[in-house]
Amino acid sequence: MGLNLDDKKAVVAEVSAQVANAQTIAVAEYRGIAVGDLTGLRAKARESGVYLRVLKNTLVRRAIAETPFAGLSDQLVGPLIYGISEDPVAAAKVLNDFAKGNDKLVLKAGSYAGNTLDKAGVQALASIPGREELLARLLGVMQAPVTGFACTLAALAKKREEEVAA
Repeated sequence: MGLNLDDKKAVVAEVSAQVANAQTIAVAEYRGIAVGDLTGLRAKARESGVYLRVLKNTLVRRAIAETPFAGLSDQLVGPLIYGISEDPVAAAKVLNDFAKGNDKLVLKAGSYAGNTLDKAGVQALASIPGREELLARLLGVMQAPVTGFACTLAALAKKREEEVAA
């Protein structure tokens, strides 16, 4: 059953709201994926903060018109699933990781920072560590000098105690 005009307007408004806050859109063709696998993909997307939905391409074209993602319009052909995220790598990472384990999901294109990406571009974007991992690495780098200093002080104190005891 098709959508009536009010339903279509609601979908365009919903997608436009997601696109307004998004940094990345990743698009994949999903022919032949089992319902259970698709449910698992949606759960993973929710965990990662990715808006994931199967949408009519014409409605998405309307939602992304006059946005930095407008260049993606030419790539919107066939049965597609859309991943939209505020995190620059989350949408690409979720779809790419799923595509590695399920050959029926084929990455098609994406858009990041106003640039349209092909399949290789989406895969490259997905290979970048996520925000959480980068923050954890930064914290580790920031803690290393303090930890080293504390260990050095402890070693000096122990050496001093040994000298006094001897």
